Amino acid sequence: MQIEPQAFARVLSSMCTKPHPVAREAAERFLATNPGDPGTYPTISALEEEAIATLGEITGLEDPAGYVASGGTEANIQAVRIARERAETRRPNVVMPESGHFSFQKAANLLGVELRVVPTDDRHRPNLEATRASVDDDTALVVGVAGTTEYGRVDPIPELGEIARSVDALLHVDAAWGGFVLPFTDYEWHFGHAPVDTMAIDPHKMGQAAVPAGGLLVRDCDLLDELGVDTPYLESTSQATLIGTRSGAGVASAVAAMEELWPAGYRSQYVRSQNNAEWLADALEKRGYRVVDPTLPLVAADVPESTFEALRAKGWRISRTATGELRVVCMPHVTREMLAEFVADLDRLEVRASVPIPSDG
Repeated sequence: MQIEPQAFARVLSSMCTKPHPVAREAAERFLATNPGDPGTYPTISALEEEAIATLGEITGLEDPAGYVASGGTEANIQAVRIARERAETRRPNVVMPESGHFSFQKAANLLGVELRVVPTDDRHRPNLEATRASVDDDTALVVGVAGTTEYGRVDPIPELGEIARSVDALLHVDAAWGGFVLPFTDYEWHFGHAPVDTMAIDPHKMGQAAVPAGGLLVRDCDLLDELGVDTPYLESTSQATLIGTRSGAGVASAVAAMEELWPAGYRSQYVRSQNNAEWLADALEKRGYRVVDPTLPLVAADVPESTFEALRAKGWRISRTATGELRVVCMPHVTREMLAEFVADLDRLEVRASVPIPSDG
Protein backbone atom coordinates (compact mmCIF):
# COMPACT_ATOMS: atom_id res chain seq x y z
CA MET A 1 0.00 0.00 0.00
CA GLN A 2 1.44 3.36 -1.08
CA ILE A 3 -0.98 5.69 0.74
CA GLU A 4 0.77 7.91 3.29
CA PRO A 5 -0.74 8.75 6.70
CA GLN A 6 -2.14 12.15 7.56
CA ALA A 7 0.59 14.77 7.95
CA PHE A 8 0.45 16.96 11.06
CA ALA A 9 1.73 20.14 9.39
CA ARG A 10 -1.71 21.80 9.43
CA VAL A 11 -3.54 19.82 12.12
CA LEU A 12 -4.77 22.26 14.77
CA SER A 13 -7.94 20.57 16.05
CA SER A 14 -6.80 17.13 17.17
CA MET A 15 -6.12 16.03 20.72
CA CYS A 16 -3.81 13.35 19.37
CA THR A 17 -0.28 14.09 18.21
CA LYS A 18 2.80 12.55 16.67
CA PRO A 19 4.15 9.94 19.09
CA HIS A 20 7.56 10.52 20.60
CA PRO A 21 10.28 8.57 18.72
CA VAL A 22 10.87 6.22 21.67
CA ALA A 23 7.12 5.57 21.90
CA ARG A 24 6.93 4.77 18.19
CA GLU A 25 9.81 2.31 18.45
CA ALA A 26 8.32 0.58 21.51
CA ALA A 27 4.92 0.32 19.81
CA GLU A 28 6.45 -1.46 16.82
CA ARG A 29 8.30 -3.97 19.02
CA PHE A 30 5.26 -4.92 21.11
CA LEU A 31 2.64 -4.71 18.35
CA ALA A 32 1.68 -8.41 18.41
CA THR A 33 1.60 -8.93 22.19
CA ASN A 34 -1.74 -9.10 24.01
CA PRO A 35 -2.13 -7.50 27.46
CA GLY A 36 -5.62 -9.02 27.52
CA ASP A 37 -4.02 -12.40 28.22
CA PRO A 38 -1.38 -11.65 30.88
CA GLY A 39 -0.82 -15.30 31.64
CA THR A 40 0.47 -15.89 28.12
CA TYR A 41 2.17 -12.51 27.70
CA PRO A 42 3.75 -11.73 31.09
CA THR A 43 6.25 -9.19 29.72
CA ILE A 44 3.61 -6.80 28.43
CA SER A 45 1.58 -7.43 31.60
CA ALA A 46 4.54 -6.23 33.67
CA LEU A 47 4.87 -3.17 31.46
CA GLU A 48 1.19 -2.40 32.01
CA GLU A 49 1.76 -2.46 35.76
CA GLU A 50 4.64 -0.03 35.23
CA ALA A 51 2.39 2.24 33.15
CA ILE A 52 -0.27 2.29 35.87
CA ALA A 53 2.35 3.03 38.53
CA THR A 54 3.60 6.08 36.62
CA LEU A 55 0.07 7.28 35.88
CA GLY A 56 -0.61 6.98 39.60
CA GLU A 57 2.42 9.15 40.34
CA ILE A 58 1.20 11.76 37.85
CA THR A 59 -2.30 11.80 39.36
CA GLY A 60 -1.49 11.72 43.07
CA LEU A 61 -2.59 8.12 43.61
CA GLU A 62 -0.44 6.35 46.21
CA ASP A 63 -1.50 2.77 45.49
CA PRO A 64 -2.70 2.90 41.87
CA ALA A 65 -4.78 0.29 40.11
CA GLY A 66 -6.31 0.23 36.66
CA TYR A 67 -5.32 -0.64 33.13
CA VAL A 68 -4.23 0.84 29.80
CA ALA A 69 -7.46 1.36 27.85
CA SER A 70 -8.05 2.27 24.23
CA GLY A 71 -8.74 5.87 25.20
CA GLY A 72 -10.89 8.23 27.20
CA THR A 73 -14.14 6.88 25.79
CA GLU A 74 -13.48 3.37 27.08
CA ALA A 75 -12.28 4.66 30.45
CA ASN A 76 -15.37 6.84 30.84
CA ILE A 77 -17.70 3.99 29.91
CA GLN A 78 -15.98 1.73 32.42
CA ALA A 79 -16.25 4.36 35.15
CA VAL A 80 -20.01 4.56 34.57
CA ARG A 81 -20.15 0.76 34.58
CA ILE A 82 -18.35 0.58 37.93
CA ALA A 83 -20.71 3.15 39.42
CA ARG A 84 -23.79 1.38 38.09
CA GLU A 85 -22.67 -1.93 39.58
CA ARG A 86 -21.91 -0.28 42.92
CA ALA A 87 -25.19 1.61 43.13
CA GLU A 88 -27.90 0.30 45.45
CA THR A 89 -30.75 1.41 43.22
CA ARG A 90 -32.61 0.10 40.21
CA ARG A 91 -32.69 3.57 38.63
CA PRO A 92 -29.10 4.84 38.72
CA ASN A 93 -28.29 8.24 37.28
CA VAL A 94 -25.07 10.01 36.34
CA VAL A 95 -24.67 13.77 36.80
CA MET A 96 -22.22 15.62 34.57
CA PRO A 97 -21.68 19.17 33.26
CA GLU A 98 -22.68 20.05 29.70
CA SER A 99 -18.95 20.36 29.01
CA GLY A 100 -18.58 16.61 29.58
CA HIS A 101 -17.38 14.41 26.75
CA PHE A 102 -19.92 12.78 24.41
CA SER A 103 -18.63 9.37 25.52
CA PHE A 104 -20.88 9.67 28.57
CA GLN A 105 -23.87 9.73 26.25
CA LYS A 106 -22.59 6.46 24.79
CA ALA A 107 -22.13 5.05 28.29
CA ALA A 108 -25.66 5.99 29.33
CA ASN A 109 -27.14 4.36 26.22
CA LEU A 110 -25.07 1.20 26.54
CA LEU A 111 -25.54 0.75 30.28
CA GLY A 112 -29.13 1.90 30.69
CA VAL A 113 -28.49 4.70 33.16
CA GLU A 114 -30.04 8.13 33.22
CA LEU A 115 -27.70 10.97 32.24
CA ARG A 116 -28.43 14.31 33.92
CA VAL A 117 -26.61 17.20 32.25
CA VAL A 118 -25.88 20.29 34.33
CA PRO A 119 -25.42 23.74 32.73
CA THR A 120 -22.10 25.54 32.86
CA ASP A 121 -21.51 29.12 33.99
CA ASP A 122 -19.93 32.01 32.12
CA ARG A 123 -16.50 30.50 32.86
CA HIS A 124 -17.52 27.24 31.15
CA ARG A 125 -17.48 25.32 34.43
CA PRO A 126 -20.39 23.44 36.04
CA ASN A 127 -22.93 25.42 37.97
CA LEU A 128 -22.50 23.97 41.46
CA GLU A 129 -25.98 24.90 42.68
CA ALA A 130 -27.50 23.16 39.66
CA THR A 131 -25.28 20.17 40.35
CA ARG A 132 -26.48 19.95 43.95
CA ALA A 133 -30.05 20.19 42.75
CA SER A 134 -29.50 17.38 40.23
CA VAL A 135 -28.13 14.70 42.56
CA ASP A 136 -30.34 12.46 44.66
CA ASP A 137 -30.37 9.06 46.33
CA ASP A 138 -30.30 7.37 42.91
CA THR A 139 -27.15 9.18 41.77
CA ALA A 140 -24.42 6.62 41.19
CA LEU A 141 -21.74 8.91 39.73
CA VAL A 142 -20.81 12.59 39.57
CA VAL A 143 -18.49 13.56 36.71
CA GLY A 144 -15.94 16.35 36.68
CA VAL A 145 -13.68 17.32 33.80
CA ALA A 146 -10.04 18.29 34.19
CA GLY A 147 -9.34 19.86 30.83
CA THR A 148 -12.55 20.17 28.81
CA THR A 149 -12.39 19.38 25.12
CA GLU A 150 -13.95 22.64 23.95
CA TYR A 151 -12.43 25.28 26.23
CA GLY A 152 -9.69 23.55 28.24
CA ARG A 153 -11.40 24.30 31.53
CA VAL A 154 -10.83 22.53 34.86
CA ASP A 155 -13.95 21.85 36.90
CA PRO A 156 -13.99 22.47 40.70
CA ILE A 157 -13.14 18.86 41.51
CA PRO A 158 -13.00 19.12 45.34
CA GLU A 159 -16.45 20.74 45.41
CA LEU A 160 -17.83 18.09 43.06
CA GLY A 161 -16.35 15.48 45.38
CA GLU A 162 -18.28 16.94 48.31
CA ILE A 163 -21.49 16.85 46.30
CA ALA A 164 -20.88 13.23 45.29
CA ARG A 165 -20.20 12.20 48.88
CA SER A 166 -23.36 13.95 50.09
CA VAL A 167 -25.43 11.32 48.24
CA ASP A 168 -22.94 8.44 48.59
CA ALA A 169 -22.06 8.55 44.87
CA LEU A 170 -18.71 7.93 43.23
CA LEU A 171 -16.68 10.77 41.69
CA HIS A 172 -15.10 10.35 38.26
CA VAL A 173 -12.64 12.81 36.74
CA ASP A 174 -12.17 12.91 33.00
CA ALA A 175 -8.57 14.07 32.63
CA ALA A 176 -8.07 12.34 29.29
CA TRP A 177 -6.51 15.42 27.70
CA GLY A 178 -5.56 17.54 30.71
CA GLY A 179 -3.82 14.89 32.80
CA PHE A 180 -0.37 15.42 31.31
CA VAL A 181 -0.38 19.24 31.62
CA LEU A 182 -2.20 19.79 34.91
CA PRO A 183 0.65 18.52 37.14
CA PHE A 184 2.49 21.75 36.25
CA THR A 185 -0.36 24.05 37.24
CA ASP A 186 -1.97 25.09 40.52
CA TYR A 187 -5.30 23.41 39.82
CA GLU A 188 -6.77 20.89 42.28
CA TRP A 189 -7.82 18.04 40.04
CA HIS A 190 -6.50 14.62 41.09
CA PHE A 191 -6.71 11.84 43.67
CA GLY A 192 -4.55 13.78 46.12
CA HIS A 193 -6.73 16.87 45.95
CA ALA A 194 -10.22 15.40 46.27
CA PRO A 195 -12.14 12.14 46.97
CA VAL A 196 -11.79 10.99 43.36
CA ASP A 197 -12.75 7.34 42.82
CA THR A 198 -11.98 6.84 39.12
CA MET A 199 -10.12 8.77 36.45
CA ALA A 200 -9.52 8.76 32.71
CA ILE A 201 -6.09 9.92 31.56
CA ASP A 202 -4.71 9.34 28.05
CA PRO A 203 -0.99 8.90 27.33
CA HIS A 204 -1.80 9.10 23.60
CA LYS A 205 -2.82 12.75 23.92
CA MET A 206 -0.40 15.17 25.62
CA GLY A 207 1.55 12.14 26.87
CA GLN A 208 2.93 11.56 23.32
CA ALA A 209 2.33 7.79 23.28
CA ALA A 210 1.13 5.96 20.18
CA VAL A 211 -2.60 5.59 19.55
CA PRO A 212 -4.38 3.83 21.19
CA ALA A 213 -3.14 4.30 24.74
CA GLY A 214 -5.67 5.56 27.25
CA GLY A 215 -5.84 4.94 30.95
CA LEU A 216 -8.42 4.01 33.58
CA LEU A 217 -7.30 4.56 37.17
CA VAL A 218 -9.18 3.61 40.33
CA ARG A 219 -8.47 4.65 43.90
CA ASP A 220 -9.39 1.24 45.30
CA CYS A 221 -8.54 -1.94 43.37
CA ASP A 222 -11.81 -3.44 44.65
CA LEU A 223 -13.60 -1.13 42.20
CA LEU A 224 -12.16 -3.21 39.37
CA ASP A 225 -14.01 -6.23 40.75
CA GLU A 226 -17.21 -4.63 39.46
CA LEU A 227 -15.84 -5.13 35.93
CA GLY A 228 -14.46 -8.64 36.27
CA VAL A 229 -15.63 -11.54 34.12
CA ASP A 230 -14.37 -15.13 34.05
CA THR A 231 -12.08 -16.08 31.17
CA PRO A 232 -11.85 -19.89 31.46
CA TYR A 233 -10.04 -20.61 28.17
CA LEU A 234 -7.18 -18.15 28.81
CA GLU A 235 -4.15 -18.73 31.02
CA SER A 236 -5.43 -15.85 33.18
CA THR A 237 -8.80 -16.61 34.77
CA SER A 238 -10.54 -13.21 34.84
CA GLN A 239 -10.59 -9.92 32.96
CA ALA A 240 -11.73 -6.43 33.96
CA THR A 241 -11.14 -4.64 30.67
CA LEU A 242 -13.88 -3.74 28.20
CA ILE A 243 -11.85 -4.85 25.19
CA GLY A 244 -10.56 -8.42 25.28
CA THR A 245 -7.62 -8.72 22.92
CA ARG A 246 -5.52 -5.55 23.00
CA SER A 247 -2.31 -4.68 21.24
CA GLY A 248 0.69 -4.26 23.49
CA ALA A 249 1.74 -1.33 21.31
CA GLY A 250 -0.23 1.15 23.39
CA VAL A 251 1.08 -0.18 26.69
CA ALA A 252 4.73 -0.27 25.60
CA SER A 253 4.62 3.13 23.93
CA ALA A 254 3.02 4.69 27.02
CA VAL A 255 5.76 3.31 29.25
CA ALA A 256 8.49 4.44 26.84
CA ALA A 257 7.07 7.95 26.50
CA MET A 258 6.59 8.41 30.24
CA GLU A 259 10.06 7.08 31.04
CA GLU A 260 11.49 9.56 28.56
CA LEU A 261 9.41 12.62 29.46
CA TRP A 262 8.10 12.44 33.04
CA PRO A 263 8.38 14.90 34.63
CA ALA A 264 10.88 17.34 33.08
CA GLY A 265 10.00 16.71 29.44
CA TYR A 266 6.29 17.08 30.07
CA ARG A 267 6.87 20.26 32.06
CA SER A 268 8.86 21.75 29.19
CA GLN A 269 6.19 20.70 26.71
CA TYR A 270 3.43 22.24 28.82
CA VAL A 271 5.25 25.57 29.01
CA ARG A 272 5.82 25.57 25.25
CA SER A 273 2.22 24.62 24.45
CA GLN A 274 0.75 27.13 26.90
CA ASN A 275 2.96 29.90 25.51
CA ASN A 276 1.81 29.01 22.00
CA ALA A 277 -1.85 29.14 23.08
CA GLU A 278 -1.39 32.52 24.72
CA TRP A 279 0.46 33.84 21.65
CA LEU A 280 -2.37 32.73 19.36
CA ALA A 281 -5.06 34.13 21.68
CA ASP A 282 -3.27 37.48 21.76
CA ALA A 283 -2.88 37.50 17.97
CA LEU A 284 -6.59 36.81 17.49
CA GLU A 285 -7.63 39.43 20.05
CA LYS A 286 -5.47 42.05 18.31
CA ARG A 287 -7.39 41.30 15.13
CA GLY A 288 -10.70 42.02 16.80
CA TYR A 289 -11.92 38.49 17.54
CA ARG A 290 -13.54 37.57 20.84
CA VAL A 291 -11.31 34.95 22.47
CA VAL A 292 -11.92 32.66 25.43
CA ASP A 293 -8.96 33.00 27.80
CA PRO A 294 -6.74 29.90 27.34
CA THR A 295 -6.29 28.57 30.88
CA LEU A 296 -4.77 25.41 29.34
CA PRO A 297 -3.21 25.02 25.84
CA LEU A 298 -6.50 25.37 23.95
CA VAL A 299 -7.83 28.46 22.18
CA ALA A 300 -11.44 29.21 21.25
CA ALA A 301 -12.33 32.32 19.26
CA ASP A 302 -15.45 33.74 17.63
CA VAL A 303 -14.36 33.61 13.97
CA PRO A 304 -17.01 34.08 11.25
CA GLU A 305 -18.26 30.94 9.53
CA SER A 306 -17.12 32.15 6.11
CA THR A 307 -13.58 32.68 7.40
CA PHE A 308 -13.61 29.31 9.15
CA GLU A 309 -14.61 27.52 5.96
CA ALA A 310 -12.01 29.43 3.93
CA LEU A 311 -9.29 28.35 6.37
CA ARG A 312 -10.40 24.74 6.03
CA ALA A 313 -10.27 25.13 2.24
CA LYS A 314 -6.61 26.09 2.65
CA GLY A 315 -5.97 22.77 4.35
CA TRP A 316 -6.10 23.78 8.00
CA ARG A 317 -7.61 21.01 10.12
CA ILE A 318 -9.67 23.08 12.56
CA SER A 319 -12.90 22.44 14.43
CA ARG A 320 -15.63 24.32 16.25
CA THR A 321 -17.15 24.33 19.68
CA ALA A 322 -20.82 23.48 20.09
CA THR A 323 -21.61 27.20 19.87
CA GLY A 324 -19.59 27.67 16.69
CA GLU A 325 -16.29 29.14 17.85
CA LEU A 326 -13.01 28.27 16.16
CA ARG A 327 -11.14 25.74 18.32
CA VAL A 328 -7.35 25.24 18.21
CA VAL A 329 -5.53 22.74 20.44
CA CYS A 330 -1.83 23.48 20.94
CA MET A 331 -0.60 19.89 20.95
CA PRO A 332 3.13 18.99 20.99
CA HIS A 333 3.32 18.96 17.18
CA VAL A 334 1.94 22.51 16.97
CA THR A 335 4.82 24.97 16.58
CA ARG A 336 4.95 28.75 16.72
CA GLU A 337 5.80 28.70 13.02
CA MET A 338 2.60 26.75 12.26
CA LEU A 339 0.54 29.24 14.22
CA ALA A 340 2.22 32.20 12.52
CA GLU A 341 1.42 30.68 9.14
CA PHE A 342 -2.17 30.13 10.26
CA VAL A 343 -2.52 33.76 11.35
CA ALA A 344 -0.95 34.93 8.08
CA ASP A 345 -3.55 32.96 6.12
CA LEU A 346 -6.24 34.45 8.33
CA ASP A 347 -4.95 37.96 7.57
CA ARG A 348 -4.93 37.32 3.83
CA LEU A 349 -8.49 36.05 3.96
CA GLU A 350 -9.70 39.05 5.94
CA VAL A 351 -7.99 41.49 3.57
CA ARG A 352 -9.58 39.77 0.60
CA ALA A 353 -12.99 39.86 2.28
CA SER A 354 -12.67 43.60 2.97
CA VAL A 355 -11.83 44.56 -0.64
CA PRO A 356 -15.00 45.82 -2.36
CA ILE A 357 -16.09 44.05 -5.54
CA PRO A 358 -16.17 46.52 -8.45
CA SER A 359 -19.53 47.01 -10.11
CA ASP A 360 -20.08 46.45 -13.83
CA GLY A 361 -21.21 49.98 -14.30
